[in-house]
Amino acid sequence: MAVLYHTGKFPPKNLDWEILLPFIGPASAALARYEGVLHGVPNRDVLLSPLTSQEAVLSSRIEGTQATLGEVLEFEAEGLPNDESTPKRADIREVMNYRVALRMAVNEMRELPLSQRLIKHMHRTLMDGVRGRNKDPGEYRRIQNWIGPGNSPISAARFVPVGAENLDNAMSAWETYLHGKEFDITVQLAVLHAEFEAIHPFLDGNGRLGRLLVPLFLFEKKLLDSPNFYMSAFLERNRDEYYERLLSVSRDDDWTGWCKFFLQGLIEQANENTAKAQEILELYREQKTWIVEATKSQFGVKILDWIFVRPIFKARDVVETSGVPKESVARLLRILREEDVLTELRPATGRRPAIYAFGKLLNIAEGQKVV
Repeated sequence: MAVLYHTGKFPPKNLDWEILLPFIGPASAALARYEGVLHGVPNRDVLLSPLTSQEAVLSSRIEGTQATLGEVLEFEAEGLPNDESTPKRADIREVMNYRVALRMAVNEMRELPLSQRLIKHMHRTLMDGVRGRNKDPGEYRRIQNWIGPGNSPISAARFVPVGAENLDNAMSAWETYLHGKEFDITVQLAVLHAEFEAIHPFLDGNGRLGRLLVPLFLFEKKLLDSPNFYMSAFLERNRDEYYERLLSVSRDDDWTGWCKFFLQGLIEQANENTAKAQEILELYREQKTWIVEATKSQFGVKILDWIFVRPIFKARDVVETSGVPKESVARLLRILREEDVLTELRPATGRRPAIYAFGKLLNIAEGQKVV
């Protein structure tokens, strides 16, 4: 039998703070350590760009897409962002939209608070040009939806969200809680994420949008100076428990169990993010020292910064967008290839240019050797 939305049980009135308190302190401390590391990262949006891309990959993978970080970056290097000619390329387009939606939200939050209005803008961006384009991008659903096996009737549903007739009221209550005060911010975030997923306000994209709200909430509440926080690796590793804990909120009124799981995820993910950020910062420092000495070029660091943002690329892209003269680009890339800093993913053939990869950075982002 399907689990039905928990009408009348939000916000939760039965949180067991005695159970949650042992996790609240460590979660806040882990986030603070991560933020401390980020303070030491120069131009963090540049250096952590691959982690943002990896977050987009993993969040989309939870929903069933099959793209890898390398495939996304190689597709981007091909320069065909609107190509959805195969299921794989449509998956990649969804991942790319995730990054665009995050950047758009950060820009709008300079003038707008995190709110229903901003969420609708994000959804419109998330659904732009992909398989959900015909599912009312940026608009709340006007019909009942449900979660279950693909193309199954509501009778086979695992979960039935709030009815469309009550959706506006549910989202208004969600927004009121978002801007209200809670005993602890991390618990407030856990509750907000679960409630958003339970409401399921859009016809598609709810999971990805709900996970996008995690770094944006931490950013708005000033636990982080920028929304460079990545939660989806933990949720993807624990996908079955993730869905079961969300179900238990509506089925069993078990908000405490869900919050405990979420706080454990914050701790584990903050520690993992801290380690990766430190690795990337150390790699950048090593490569910066090396490239200055090895190339004796005034453009060496500029090229290094460029490939940290786009670790899979064509030489032509560097020439066109880095601001470095063509002759200097050719010389610097040659040195980087000769010293095995760059790997040739695809050799040049006919009119197709070669594609190169900055393997050390990709391996850190992926958490395993991929190049």
